[in-house]
Amino acid sequence: MAFSYSSFVSGGLGKQLASSLGLPQPSRLRRHDPKKSLIPGAVLVAGHDEAPLVPQVRTWLEAARVAVATVPSTSVAGVVVDLTGIESPEDLETLRATVAPALKTLQGSGRIIVLGRPPESATSVEQAAARRAVEGIVRSIGKEMRAGGTANTVLVEEGADTGLEATLRFLLSGRSAYVDAQVIRVAAPVADPVVPADWATPLADKVAVVTGAARGIGAAIAEVLARDGATVVCVDIPAAGGPLADVANRLGGSALQLDVTAEDAGERIVEHAVSRHGGIDIVVHNAGITRDKLLANMDAERWHSVVDVNLLSILRMNTALVPALNQGGHIVNVASIAGIAGNRGQTNYAASKAGVIGMTTALAQDAEVLAKGITVNAVAPGFIVTEMTAKVPFATREVGALMNSLSQGGLPIDVAETIGWFCWDANRAVTGNTVRVCGQMLLGA
Repeated sequence: MAFSYSSFVSGGLGKQLASSLGLPQPSRLRRHDPKKSLIPGAVLVAGHDEAPLVPQVRTWLEAARVAVATVPSTSVAGVVVDLTGIESPEDLETLRATVAPALKTLQGSGRIIVLGRPPESATSVEQAAARRAVEGIVRSIGKEMRAGGTANTVLVEEGADTGLEATLRFLLSGRSAYVDAQVIRVAAPVADPVVPADWATPLADKVAVVTGAARGIGAAIAEVLARDGATVVCVDIPAAGGPLADVANRLGGSALQLDVTAEDAGERIVEHAVSRHGGIDIVVHNAGITRDKLLANMDAERWHSVVDVNLLSILRMNTALVPALNQGGHIVNVASIAGIAGNRGQTNYAASKAGVIGMTTALAQDAEVLAKGITVNAVAPGFIVTEMTAKVPFATREVGALMNSLSQGGLPIDVAETIGWFCWDANRAVTGNTVRVCGQMLLGA
């Protein structure tokens, strides 16, 4: 078995050494359990001035059977602060006065969520400065959190307040265990949000297509979507046919052996999904490859193969998939932190994943997509512990896993949970977003 720093410092001599030397000691993260409550404790809800979102937040939490605190108590599991009413940097004192004392007694895997308005819609220079300052504060709080806690910002456009609930539920829950110091934008819904009959199965009666589903992150995505109620079409290359069939059979879905770079890949997915399951509600573009080399040694074949699988294939498939998606559907693309920060020896991979982010932003505003009420979002994973990363040289692997605010690598399910949230019909107010699932990796923005 390969050595794991996290396992070594979790007990015994390793824990003693880490404590005495001041080394990172990763905490066990709170992950989603359908049988447990949304968050294991009370949530402090406060805000600046009139704080227009506070009444709604309290109502939603009470409906979810979460205790609401209005003043710092001995211990809370989360804090939600409404700063949508700030006018100048002086108003940021409300955030300090609310969060600072709460941090001292915040429970393990605690949540700090700050609600604001987009800086670009500010009506004065002072207000724009204050709104932009919120992001810097929350990112810094993320680096000060302990015991697996996270801090995130949600920017809610004017008039989009009612679209906040799904994002709030995600960030407070264990589904967001490895999402830290992110800025999520909630806008006017592209279609009417639909609250699920049961929040434990928000994807009930949906048909989802997942490419690259035979193993690793792809298999985890398929598992989470199925757990949340969807019927999953698992797609992967013929060479992965055995594992692909195992995943599909275990989840009660169907398997489609297909090379996503085939010219007719999109049409074949549509034909399979429609004939077997009656249509498509969700598409997750997860299939991807790496062919690493320093640019000086990068040949044309290595370059083209990565760009073709990771980016061009998605563009081609979408010409068939977008028209076939049911009204109010969802597209989720898997990008990478490499597409944001770059990575040595991965110019081809970084190009393809940065392209995925650009495609996500543009497709979300496409006329056909908007007319059909489709959301388009992306996840950008950081260091995720998979069979592939297990083959990375020891020192590189362990340093990569530790270089984030949570001092540990993420799991495939962390990526899958974020994708699942993007696919909720209750979450139609979030589109065009790229959310990093990286534990606030110390690379990139």
